[in-house]
Amino acid sequence: MGTTKLKPISGEEEKKEYKKAKKPEKPKVESTELRSIVRVMGSDLDGEKPLIMALHGIKGISYTMGKAVLNASGFNPLTKLGSLGEQDIQKIEHIIKNPENYEIPSWMLNRRHDRATGKDIHFSGSDLDVAKKFDVQRMIDIRSYKGVRHMLGLPVRGQRTRSSFRKGRVVGVVRKSALAQTAKTEEKKEEKKK
Repeated sequence: MGTTKLKPISGEEEKKEYKKAKKPEKPKVESTELRSIVRVMGSDLDGEKPLIMALHGIKGISYTMGKAVLNASGFNPLTKLGSLGEQDIQKIEHIIKNPENYEIPSWMLNRRHDRATGKDIHFSGSDLDVAKKFDVQRMIDIRSYKGVRHMLGLPVRGQRTRSSFRKGRVVGVVRKSALAQTAKTEEKKEEKKK
């Protein structure tokens, strides 16, 4: 095996060689500002968060639905939301509004077999609040069991009420002696008024 001898390089020659060597080019990165607050579907979201986490701030978008939206859009889930442009945000909004066009399965949608249209729909943002309000009002109007419970402010799904849901109402047991004392004080007040 032949070995090549390297000749020693002095400090001056080393500097010349270093200057001659072509420095590697830095990859060109577009200088986009990272916006701190981004408005998506009527919600102000944190632009510092990755897309997968930021989409949870939209009412009606769960982790699974957020992942499906990002898969349909083709964006990296770890990309910061603030680095996206307006067109990218509009694309995400369009996917959220029309998930059936992007092959998102119907079992992920939050409104299947809608009463009015019979279609599978996904509500998000303020639309979800309005739809929920109308659903509760319909139950109250037809006087269903759930509607009556909503109307009275009681739990709807069969929970116990003896020890739970006691906030906001008069709580506690009034003793007979306390009732007798309040009755006496009321009688005295009435006598003084006469």
